[in-house]
Amino acid sequence: MPGNGRHHAAFPDTTVQTCIVHLVRHSLNFCGWKDRKNVAKDLKRVYRAVDDGNAAKALDDFEAEWGQKYPSIAPSWRRAWQEVIPFFAFPPAVRKIIYTTNAIESLNRVIRKTTKTRGSFPTDDAAPKLIYLAIRSFEKAGRCVRQLVDARNRFAILYPERFSK
Repeated sequence: MPGNGRHHAAFPDTTVQTCIVHLVRHSLNFCGWKDRKNVAKDLKRVYRAVDDGNAAKALDDFEAEWGQKYPSIAPSWRRAWQEVIPFFAFPPAVRKIIYTTNAIESLNRVIRKTTKTRGSFPTDDAAPKLIYLAIRSFEKAGRCVRQLVDARNRFAILYPERFSK
């Protein structure tokens, strides 16, 4: 169930989810060039598992296959495991959105750029309105992930209190 991960102090109702893409890239830094494609393929079995139990087994299988040659990869996944397993609570449509933070980082960059140029805001409503317009512009520019609608629907079911308006 979502929410089993660690919670961030500033946002107590959130779950920390590591970026799977960054974790894979980190893993490949410890891997020889000729093995990168196969190591990446075997790591895919971990993050594409149907649930966290199957993912743990896939990680064990990965370590049995690659642990002698690349002994630091599986332990790096195990150290991050509490931030990996919340991922498995979501259906595939949502996983496509959250397995990388790239789209989120891109949107955050747009929001920072939009608000950075403003010295102050004339009213309390001005900043949220400006951010809303930046997000809408981001979506209309086609930089929004295609599966966002499916993910948004799933999030509305999982977290109805956050979609009350």
